[in-house]
Amino acid sequence: QVNLVESGGGLVQTGGSLRLSCSASGRTGIIVNTGWFRQAPGKEREFVASITRGGGSTIFGDSVKGRFSISRDAVKNTVDLQMNNLKPDDTAIYYCAAGEGFLQRIRVAGYEYWGQGTQVSVSS
Repeated sequence: QVNLVESGGGLVQTGGSLRLSCSASGRTGIIVNTGWFRQAPGKEREFVASITRGGGSTIFGDSVKGRFSISRDAVKNTVDLQMNNLKPDDTAIYYCAAGEGFLQRIRVAGYEYWGQGTQVSVSS
């Protein structure tokens, strides 16, 4: 089993920034790909970003390209999501996810392990 815990959510004004972190415990050696998804009320869960085990490959959802970045912190052993130029439409619960493969890395079905989520709210 892999356990994931998100942190860093909060309330920010339009144009502001937040940095989310995902910490993993358990059988972390089986993780090949780590991703971030978000879900707003009444909407389906949306792909945000993904990074491979070694950090050599990243991908972003169309709605966040140019504003968000994803990285691995070797010192803290976390996967971080840096969110810049935030907009009210970014308001959602953000989830960290981990998968044992990368063929379905932009889809919910491609991940076996999920955190409980952290709330991000952007005011206008």
